[in-house]
Amino acid sequence: MAQAGIHSILAVAVKKWTPERTWLLLGIILGSMLPDADNLAVAVATVAKLPAEGLHRTFTHSLFTIVAVVAFFYIVARITRQPRWNNLGIGLGIGILLHILLDLLIWFNGVAILWPIPSWINFWSGVTPPAWFDRLMLTTEFLFFALFFMGLSTLARRQGTDLEYLRRLRTWTWLEFDLFLIFTTLVFFLQKGFMTPYGLVYLLSLGLAIGVTIRMRKTADAMSH
Repeated sequence: MAQAGIHSILAVAVKKWTPERTWLLLGIILGSMLPDADNLAVAVATVAKLPAEGLHRTFTHSLFTIVAVVAFFYIVARITRQPRWNNLGIGLGIGILLHILLDLLIWFNGVAILWPIPSWINFWSGVTPPAWFDRLMLTTEFLFFALFFMGLSTLARRQGTDLEYLRRLRTWTWLEFDLFLIFTTLVFFLQKGFMTPYGLVYLLSLGLAIGVTIRMRKTADAMSH
């Protein structure tokens, strides 16, 4: 399973090296999370009892996808004459690239980095992590989402942005902490039927994190200033 929470935190961490361009850091944060939305395709295939192979870490994790995304938003910027769309596209491209690199470095699986060209790369092909580690990596996703929300809240207070949203953000933060505790318990004690509720809640949490990031775009813009 993906670790979109880790990716989002890393994206925020690069803010000190981000030029002052509207929507650029916003794009980096979103781009760092969006590749794992391919889990939605996996979920649909699973529910429909169709093959899910080749749906995760393929089309959303490809260098060609980066080129397509950057090109698309460049065209949008030229048509609308609003440079922020080009900044968003560049940010998305950087975020997706950061996501790919982090997946290669810390996840014990491969990435089809040149999809649709066969190009499966796995730096850890000879390593098999213990079962408890795999289980813990699943549930800590919610912990990292909570930490991401906490970081956004701290930065918003420091910058004086999106202050009216912080009460709601606190609710989402505690929700993710609670999910971490609940699913950490379930993953070690529930023998069957864990992945279905986990997958559903994970996708909802990923959607929430993307929505919160867009809602707090003023904070994202102010971070790089």
